[in-house]
Parts: sequence; C-alpha cells; structure tokens
Amino acid sequence: QVQLVESGGGLVQAGGSLRLSCAASGRTVSGYAMGWFRQAPGKEREFVAAISWSGGITYYTDSVKGRFTISRDNAKRTGYLQMNSLKPDDTAVYYCATGKTAVRYRAGYDYWGQGTQVTVSS
Repeated sequence: QVQLVESGGGLVQAGGSLRLSCAASGRTVSGYAMGWFRQAPGKEREFVAAISWSGGITYYTDSVKGRFTISRDNAKRTGYLQMNSLKPDDTAVYYCATGKTAVRYRAGYDYWGQGTQVTVSS
C-alpha cells in the first residue's frame, strides 16, 4: 500500500499564494506519475495538474495555466503544487494521487491522499 499525505492548505486572500505538498510513504515504487485534483462543495472532483516520474511531462487544466506549477522531488518522495494569483474559484479540497502515467482523469490513479482545504477569500 502507498500512503499519500497532503499539506500546505489554508486560508489566503485573492491574489495570494500557497504551496501544497504531497508526501508518499509505504510501499512506494519508482516510476509513478503524480496528479493533483480538487473538489469544490457541490461539484465533482476535477483534474488540476499532473507530472510524470521524470518531471519532463506536465499537464494543467486551462483555468490554472500560468498560475499553478506542479513539480516533484523523487529523492524526498514528495510532490508539490505551487499556486500563485489565487482566485476565490480556486477554493476547494485539493487531493494528490499517484498512478502509472500522467493523465487527466481520475480513473488513471491508484492511490489518493485525504485532501487539504484551500480557501481563497475575495
């Protein structure tokens, strides 16, 4: 089993920044991709960003392009989501997940964290 723990969420004003972290532990194996998803109240969980094992391939949903940056440190088994220029619409619970390849859909990921709340005030 793989355990994923997100951290770094919180309350921030519009225009501010937050950096989310996702630490992997347990039976981790090399070569896994990592994705970030978010779920706002009353909405389905949606894709935010994904990164390949090497970091050479990244994907973003259109609404965060130019504002969010996904990265990872494989030596630390940790992934990151740097979020800048935050907007109230970014308010959601953010989840990290790992899977075989970097994809944009939930079914492509095998393990999920418990989520971290991000609230952006106007």
